[in-house]
Amino acid sequence: MHTTSSNKSKIATPFSQQLLAWYFKHARTMPWRIPPEDHHQGVRGDPYYVWLSEVMLQQTQVATVRDYFLKFVEKWPSIEALAAADIEDVLKAWAGLGYYSRARNLKKCADEVVLNHGGKFPYKPEQLKKLPGIGDYTASAIASIAFDEPVAVVDGNIERVITRHYEISTPLPAAKPEIQKRVSEVLDADKPGEFAQAMMDLGATICTPKRPVCGLCPINQDCAAFSSGDQELFPVKRPKPEKPTRKGAAFVICDATDNVFLEKRGEKGLLAGMSQVPTSNWTARHNGATGEAAFPFSAEWQMSGIARHTFTHFHLELEVWKTKFANEPPINGWWCKSESLNGEALPTLMKKVLAKAGF
Repeated sequence: MHTTSSNKSKIATPFSQQLLAWYFKHARTMPWRIPPEDHHQGVRGDPYYVWLSEVMLQQTQVATVRDYFLKFVEKWPSIEALAAADIEDVLKAWAGLGYYSRARNLKKCADEVVLNHGGKFPYKPEQLKKLPGIGDYTASAIASIAFDEPVAVVDGNIERVITRHYEISTPLPAAKPEIQKRVSEVLDADKPGEFAQAMMDLGATICTPKRPVCGLCPINQDCAAFSSGDQELFPVKRPKPEKPTRKGAAFVICDATDNVFLEKRGEKGLLAGMSQVPTSNWTARHNGATGEAAFPFSAEWQMSGIARHTFTHFHLELEVWKTKFANEPPINGWWCKSESLNGEALPTLMKKVLAKAGF
């Protein structure tokens, strides 16, 4: 067991006292979380669970993550089990969660923790940040929630709570240093993990982006935005640039028994290493070929519709072409039984393509 350096003698602020009293009664139940009443009895969270959930929760809703998390820990119940897994299996289990670089970094991080840290996560943020896929926020969250390190954790929910509480008018991301400072000032150094999770829960359930339920907020008496009635003006954000729309084509090739021909994307770039039906060469910056000019080989192609998908920086529209082909296609790939498609590492985009083609 490590000891934390610290701030542990710091007196709890009214902000943290009121927040933690609320959290003890209203904490959300999560499969990766230790309930506050158990935490008070000395039960500590599994750093593997905390890390895995935090990586999954990056840019993904809690409701979506729950089932993925439970399936992951059933399949790989420990960091050692995940390190021993095949990356193809990890990508298959991740399919549908999006942002697939997270899955590849997940495997790299597991490998490194087992190989170089004896299967134990380091507990200091600066050490955690040296691991693949772990940035400032994730390092702080793991250190705080798994190891009770007194560090300020700031996610989108916490940014919203703090910018409203102090009416921070500096637009994000420029406001981040001030938000970090404010969190550090009100942090309960004796219960930093509970404090971080309480702030997340407050932002997710009470201090919501639209129509916050301020009357139920445990820290509303000192909230500047609540006092002025300007809650929904915070956090201040710069206008987002309009996303471009890229175009391309996807080709669903079937044989006589409705097996589907798949290929693997390259190991770098968007959706790297994932499975897909063949497509024209679209990218985030350039359109791919469409229409007859895009056909990968001569066949009786029929248009099945347009599959639309939105990535972080652009929209994508793919023409979906389908054909029956008796021979082996003159491209690299493999046949997959239609009933086995759900077991492939197919991103959501490809599931939309296949749905347009009747799968």
